[in-house]
Amino acid sequence: MPYPLEKGDKLRAFYQIRELAKYHDLYLCALSDQPVHPEALAKLQPFLKDFQVIPFGKIHITLRLIRNIIGRKPFQVAYFFSQAGKKRVKEYIEKVKPDHIFCQLIRTAEYVKDLEIDKTIDFQDVFSKGLQRRLEIAPWYLKPLLATEYKRVCSYEREVFDAFTKRTIISFPDRDLIPHPENSSIHVIPNGVDTDFFHPLAIEKDHELIFSGNMGYAPNINGAEYLVSEIMPLVWTRMPEAKVILAGANPAPAIKALASDKVKVTGWVDDMRPWYARAKVFIAPMQIGTGLQNKVLEAMAMQLPVITSPLANQALKAKPGNELLIGNNPSDYAQHILSLLSDHEYSNKLSIRGFNFVMEHFQWSSICRRLEKIITA
Repeated sequence: MPYPLEKGDKLRAFYQIRELAKYHDLYLCALSDQPVHPEALAKLQPFLKDFQVIPFGKIHITLRLIRNIIGRKPFQVAYFFSQAGKKRVKEYIEKVKPDHIFCQLIRTAEYVKDLEIDKTIDFQDVFSKGLQRRLEIAPWYLKPLLATEYKRVCSYEREVFDAFTKRTIISFPDRDLIPHPENSSIHVIPNGVDTDFFHPLAIEKDHELIFSGNMGYAPNINGAEYLVSEIMPLVWTRMPEAKVILAGANPAPAIKALASDKVKVTGWVDDMRPWYARAKVFIAPMQIGTGLQNKVLEAMAMQLPVITSPLANQALKAKPGNELLIGNNPSDYAQHILSLLSDHEYSNKLSIRGFNFVMEHFQWSSICRRLEKIITA
């Protein structure tokens, strides 16, 4: 269900729905393993003709995953797929009679891949590469499971490619990593940022750094641990009073363990903007993961100076040293942090250039207009 907007896939779906509703009648079918948020209906109803939620109980999910041990589907596809759910989706399609079906993520593809109807798959990220990166740093006891999932996802991404008439993805680096010989035909539709919502705020800054995101998501857990354990000790030797905010929903035990008098773990917050505004620098030292980092766009729109990794900037394509700063190792990150915190003029110039970059390239309205043309072509 694309609300609340605590995860990147929900955020992408919500704003695509909001913008596409300007040109089309939309019907949403959402797969959900959680109760629907009490505000979801009010937030989505202005953009939808109708919507249906297909719920999944934890017991049925567990049984499907166990059966899938000897199956072929990726576990993340099996998690969301049921024959009863497919029957409901088919009935809904027969009722609505859509001109086009838009599927977000390979996790939904199983429901419609065999239907003879014009349809788009939004890969969003290249999941197989993300799994490969996680496999490289995973503990030994997770490696067999991740290796199996990696092989299955590679195969399924190829299968899904051929089953859909149109395909989209967030970035060019991700597009080029999709394991299919015709991956260059995938349309790149980046994420955007709601610049009417995320904008500079005049709030007293009482923390030096902020890192945000879904704190139950493996790449964010890894990035937060890297920040607090590898980077900040170098900063604290020169600036012992520096404080860090780790802001985002679903903090994993590993994230909660990082909390101290110098590191604040917020958990879920209703509004991220005050937390961004309280910090002097935004940092996203992503070491694994794929796609375009929404958190970086939001921070730039809030006019924060940004430090991130080469991996995170692959999709963003901002100019290092001009619109943001890039760290290649803990020493790089620490030096960038200290430079920004000690030189207000330097920090201000970087934040303004980053803000202008986002305003020029990442407005949801223009991005989704491109998506609309692809769907209707």
